[in-house]
Amino acid sequence: MMQRSLLPENSLPGGFRFAAVTAGLKPSGRPDFSVAVADQPASAAAMFTGNNVKAAPIHVGDRHLQRSGGRVRVVAVNAGNANCATGEIGMQACETVCAAAARTFGAEGHEVFPSSTGIIGVPLPAEKLVAALPEVERQLAGTTENFAAFANAILTTDTRPKVAHALVSVGDRTVRIAGVAKGAGMIHPQLVPHATMLVYVFTDAAIEPAELNTLLHDAVEVSFNRISIDGDTSTNDTVLLLASGASGAAVDAKHPAFRAALQDICTSLAKQIVDDGEGVTHVVELQIEGATSDADALKVAKAIAHSPLVKTAWAGSDPNWGRLMAATGYSGAQIEPERIAIWLGEQQICINGGRVPDFDKQRAHEYLKNREYTIRIDLGIGQGKCRFWTTDLTEEYVRINADYST
Repeated sequence: MMQRSLLPENSLPGGFRFAAVTAGLKPSGRPDFSVAVADQPASAAAMFTGNNVKAAPIHVGDRHLQRSGGRVRVVAVNAGNANCATGEIGMQACETVCAAAARTFGAEGHEVFPSSTGIIGVPLPAEKLVAALPEVERQLAGTTENFAAFANAILTTDTRPKVAHALVSVGDRTVRIAGVAKGAGMIHPQLVPHATMLVYVFTDAAIEPAELNTLLHDAVEVSFNRISIDGDTSTNDTVLLLASGASGAAVDAKHPAFRAALQDICTSLAKQIVDDGEGVTHVVELQIEGATSDADALKVAKAIAHSPLVKTAWAGSDPNWGRLMAATGYSGAQIEPERIAIWLGEQQICINGGRVPDFDKQRAHEYLKNREYTIRIDLGIGQGKCRFWTTDLTEEYVRINADYST
């Protein structure tokens, strides 16, 4: 069936082909095997989960990138099985798929980058993925429709694909960037350069792997490392950035327009993940300022974003700002309580650490009924700040995760 395009025409980076097929891993019978193939070895940079329990494809992908010197020909992503906590059998299954993909597409085994998402602790049926490779090869094409198919097949509990794109002028040439992501639960990435959230960003700029690493690290810090749905860090979190060089336009890590476009794409994908969170009815942007450092501001944001009391209050549109104060207090950040001020949107509700004299509880309640809103907290003791995106915690989230494996 033809997949509806998620990108405008002429926005897809050159040098890549995409396909998605049904390998039989998802109980639903929907497509569950996405593959991207670079016409030539593409420069690559990746960041992986900070969880000490890592899925087999994390270990294999990291090892392959080191062996190839940061070059990738094939990206192979399966949904429906995380291939995590599967021991040596899981590692062998991952390597089997990589070896078969390398043979199919004329690549070296270490030029294949694997990813998996789905249930943890279940052996990966590698034979199903290997058997699907001929159909993948038949369907491969560099079209926006195929890119859309790739984006849809990596989904698990997501309700919709996440896609973002940008065009950047580099001299007299146009560079294209397009990214795709999945994630709706188990979202609190702690990505390290060495996310379940999977992100793949493609560009046809010519960039060396070392420069690509710098660009990716800087973009991730202000986007994927600034979101949380439930506070759980997945075993499979991955962000991969590939540059084919097909545009002929050379870019380095200091190119301002490319840096800005990449950060915009990553931020867009990160916010789309939060917006599609499991059972989410409210998306909250936390603006923390006045901290002694950016790191302290982030501590406050995470304490608030991970508080069940705060998140359930948001679910009920309850302006219980005392819970914000409590989370700020135990965050580990340096604070002076009598200096704290809090706003819900434009409405100030706390001044000098206490409730404002004219606190309008009904106005605050009505504001919190919006699906998206902003909470600003000024600690009043420094210049540190951060933005962080998170969600409420609802009964629907509990329902989805109470019977996930059954």
